[in-house]
Amino acid sequence: MKRNLKTGAALAFIAALIVLFVHPSYRNGSPSLRGEAAKNFAFTMDGKPVHLSDLRGKVVLLNFWATWCPPCVEETPSLNALQKRIAPLGGTILGISIDDDPNAYANFLKTYHIDFPTYRDPSQKIPLSYGSTMWPETYVINRDGKIDSKIIGPQDWTSPAMMAYLQSVLRVN
Repeated sequence: MKRNLKTGAALAFIAALIVLFVHPSYRNGSPSLRGEAAKNFAFTMDGKPVHLSDLRGKVVLLNFWATWCPPCVEETPSLNALQKRIAPLGGTILGISIDDDPNAYANFLKTYHIDFPTYRDPSQKIPLSYGSTMWPETYVINRDGKIDSKIIGPQDWTSPAMMAYLQSVLRVN
């Protein structure tokens, strides 16, 4: 009986994973996203209202994250390092936090010395409009405002492979 329960639980887990990976919102770098226009949205940056479309002409890494998300915390130092590398090349990271707690958000920014633009969206309207359901998720948006790729999970954003990819997106033709 115990073995049947364990087998059933394992099969249910595998079935759940399969459903997750074929679900349309899980399209990590899927060609179906590449070339789609990034959904425009309003946010506040440096106390001023702006739109994602105001960043057209730059390569934007739209990163959805939360302070309570260990993988998000894990990738924060490499995002800070990446911002320093891509800013002179016409790139920027735009972090969208889904935190409910404004104090936790503010403390995180201070503790981790976040030096790229961020915005707190506790309603999660922005990530949900993109179909984001896992944190962190990052959309690489090219200079024309089109999605180049969707990357799920924490990354070493300054690894040689990632830098080679980003250099190809940052290249001005």
